[in-house]
Amino acid sequence: MQSAMEESPISRTQQPLFSIPVDVNHKATEFNPFSISSPHMKAFHLAWFSLFSCFFSTFSIPPLLPIIREDLHLSKSDVGNAAVASFAGSILSRLLMGPTCDLVGPRIASATLSLITAPIVLSTAFISSPQAFILIRFLIGFCLANFVANQFWMSSMFSGRVVGIANGFAAGWANVGSGVTQLLMPLIYSFYFKTLNLSSSTAWRIAFIFPAIFQAITAVMVLAFGQDLPDGNYKHVKKNKTSADNHKNNAFNILFNGLKNYRGWILGIIYGFCFGVELTTDNIIAQYFYDRFSLDIETAGVIAASFGFANIVSRPAGGVLSDEMGRRFGIRGRLWSLWVVQMVAGLLCYFLGRMNSLLGSILVMSCFSLFVQAASGLTFGVVPFVSKRSLGVISGMTGSGGTLGAVVTQLLLFSGGDSKISTEKGISIMGLMMLFCSILLTLIYFPKSGGMFCGASKQNPDSSQYHLLA
Repeated sequence: MQSAMEESPISRTQQPLFSIPVDVNHKATEFNPFSISSPHMKAFHLAWFSLFSCFFSTFSIPPLLPIIREDLHLSKSDVGNAAVASFAGSILSRLLMGPTCDLVGPRIASATLSLITAPIVLSTAFISSPQAFILIRFLIGFCLANFVANQFWMSSMFSGRVVGIANGFAAGWANVGSGVTQLLMPLIYSFYFKTLNLSSSTAWRIAFIFPAIFQAITAVMVLAFGQDLPDGNYKHVKKNKTSADNHKNNAFNILFNGLKNYRGWILGIIYGFCFGVELTTDNIIAQYFYDRFSLDIETAGVIAASFGFANIVSRPAGGVLSDEMGRRFGIRGRLWSLWVVQMVAGLLCYFLGRMNSLLGSILVMSCFSLFVQAASGLTFGVVPFVSKRSLGVISGMTGSGGTLGAVVTQLLLFSGGDSKISTEKGISIMGLMMLFCSILLTLIYFPKSGGMFCGASKQNPDSSQYHLLA
């Protein structure tokens, strides 16, 4: 059965205001990542590039940890607590970002957060104690809430026919920032340290000027060139709504309608053990290879970068698969494909921790990266069909689940201190957690579309309340 939103009506005639085909709501029905057509594809490029800079900033610290921990005299517990703090900071910010997008639009919400957190990234250069290090990682984590604005923006610009692939590409290309920073930050540090002969302490501090400026520039680009909706920005579109519409869509109703939708909570858990696991891996992988296989910082950074670079194809592939399965089998196809990919990712994560050779670890890590990132793309191939009215809230709930999952895995398995769990054992346990949580997908059911094992309900729900259902 096809989902209610699975196929949007397509305009049979070329819309005069748009250079690509759109539906009756002016949402694009085609997706070409190499186009800069305004406003749809321009929004896509601004969304992924802005979030790319946020991922770059957030994960600019891990590749330099071997240097920073020596300079600041960080204990293993300090490093673990800082990693947990970096994710904890984005849980609340992601929850708030959803309703914020519903109220003011993704453009203002995204740019404002980036401009607020860019000076915090720069202040990394001035920390001098373990406590300051943990605080900075906590505050920088707030910028990852831009992920919610990213996915909200794509769901506002693209129809159900291509929303999965649009979300997949926008998030996938953005997530590459976590890999690029693993590669570039050690090189920037080495340039200052080896080429300019600065002290190690000065070199790593100056290196953080780049991610701070980069993030601020992308925020300005979003404000200058972005557009919230196909028909204009939020403040202009809202003026054309009736007072009844505005009352129905006030902040409380939007938030309440989203929070009481159980599908959003399940998707948050699922996302916590695909994207959350990916975030944890980004945090530990460079240090893992550095410590376990006695590699130098540049080599460990290159290996860790390959994990993030896989997002160029893996997360978009998840979106493509979700849309294709949706066209063929409706929401049931989207759910089954997510479950299968999530299960494979969990198995690969388990075996990554069991590898004892460098080559074997690299090969399994590469395969694991493809599947865990594709699972994230598949998750947000389902999100746009959960609630039309509270899309931002559902996106925020799911996105927050991702960072909450990272906090849980980081805190339980990689926090250091008195923990007797080795990093490799922690990775394997993380894979088992992924396998267990994927079972929850079987509980998701859409009355008009069905679930993994059940067809659509024969009794059609009240269409006036259907914003809560699909």
